[in-house]
Amino acid sequence: MKTKYLILGAGPAGLAFACALKRRGETDFYVVEKEETVGGLCRSQTVDGAPIDIGGGHFLDVRRLNVSNFLFDYMPKSEWNRFERDSRIRLSLLPKADASKKKEYELHHPFEANIWELPAAIQKRFLESIAQAGCNTGVPAPEKFVDWITWKLGDEIAKEYMLPYNRKMYGDNLNELGTYWLEKLPNVSYEQTLESCKKKQPMGTQPGHSQFYYPKKHGYGELWIRMGDELGDRLITGHSVKMLDCMNCEAILDDSSVISADKIVVTVPWESMELKWAPSGIRNCVKLLKKTSVDVTYMEDAPDSEAQWIYYPNEELSYHRILMRGNFYDGAKGCWTETRSERHEANILEANFYNEYAYPLNTIAKPGAIAKILDFAEKSHIYGLGRWGEHSHFNSDVTVDRALKLAERI
Repeated sequence: MKTKYLILGAGPAGLAFACALKRRGETDFYVVEKEETVGGLCRSQTVDGAPIDIGGGHFLDVRRLNVSNFLFDYMPKSEWNRFERDSRIRLSLLPKADASKKKEYELHHPFEANIWELPAAIQKRFLESIAQAGCNTGVPAPEKFVDWITWKLGDEIAKEYMLPYNRKMYGDNLNELGTYWLEKLPNVSYEQTLESCKKKQPMGTQPGHSQFYYPKKHGYGELWIRMGDELGDRLITGHSVKMLDCMNCEAILDDSSVISADKIVVTVPWESMELKWAPSGIRNCVKLLKKTSVDVTYMEDAPDSEAQWIYYPNEELSYHRILMRGNFYDGAKGCWTETRSERHEANILEANFYNEYAYPLNTIAKPGAIAKILDFAEKSHIYGLGRWGEHSHFNSDVTVDRALKLAERI
């Protein structure tokens, strides 16, 4: 089989790129997807009468109007609810420095903007720690991840929230991670945090997804199913790519069929297929790309909270986040947890969904490795796109935006 464009993977990146081609009048393309259902990490299933996003919580950020308008052509805006983000953090803290038993507290995210919601004695501990943080005292930024977090946020936020939460998300050896992806975080200002505590109101920059859309009558996966339907027989499901021929711009599928293309867009993990004719240096770069796996598990009983999701740094709990679906999907009960798979405690009575490829890890070696892979591939008219093609933790709106731009470029 010969085609002009071959897209590997029918998640948000691959679907958006293919639909963008079609809207430009291009019909000479194929999309290959290993699952029977499109959507990748944004797929949904109905559990206990309401949807669960089986790849974790996914929402459509409102900030990129070009992306929203593009996607609303497949699922009209009238089919979405718009929400103000309400995400929170549940902490187990000593109420006083000399206390012997911890209590649980809930405050809004981001942490540093909402310390004022904690009792005064705890506020004082965090404020003193922020004042002594290296970024506020002129100490040069350290290179190691653990030291950098403390330098940026102070030892109390690092100890009680950021370090345990990141261990739950990414593993125990946090110093394998780089700090380059954290550089955009603003310094935690002692003066601003103190003013926030005095005025009893949040101050500072709001996080991403401060406003978002979620479908009224479906899970998030419905959007991508509709986009897949637009592709008709140009979408091939139930087949994985076993080999990518980097010299001849061909993909060999699991049924031994071969698809040749003028250009190939890779949205699947590079490690998931053999790279034929790639030099050993590039193959070694692929081995340097690390990821985590996540289990999404339904629970009948949801925490008592108005939040849409809650972060849990407490390492005695296996999961790191809970999504209260009833707070963004009318009539739903229960919730789902997200747990790094190595920490997941299996229970055959639970509805559980395993995601081998969940989060690309921002390791120290990643930037150089993925840059070499993408540079090599593009010389052969092969392009990496999206969370896995570019090995970056892009949300779906960012992924779609990048897909639209790549469709214009190539």
